[in-house]
Amino acid sequence: MAAHLGSLVAAAVAMAFLAPLAVMLMTRGRSEFVRRHAVESLNFQISALIYAAISVVLIFVLIGLVLLVVLGVFWLVAVILGGVAASQGHEFRYPLNIRFIS
Repeated sequence: MAAHLGSLVAAAVAMAFLAPLAVMLMTRGRSEFVRRHAVESLNFQISALIYAAISVVLIFVLIGLVLLVVLGVFWLVAVILGGVAASQGHEFRYPLNIRFIS
């Protein structure tokens, strides 16, 4: 759960990927369940960062601002759903997630 919801805190400094990365590194070898959630969250945070960068570039075409707002709402809802699923012991897969780390 910390890997998902810790991203909310780390997002305040635009480094939402740090929380799942820290959880993944600290729990290495202890729990496969925690590792799967941390990797899933880390992949989502990196994907969201890429989507945000693309949206910033598209601001010059006047669609990027709308995309940033939609991405922000989508990110918030997805992170909360991931945290709830982890706290209940369920698996969770983020939609639109690019799997960089397996």
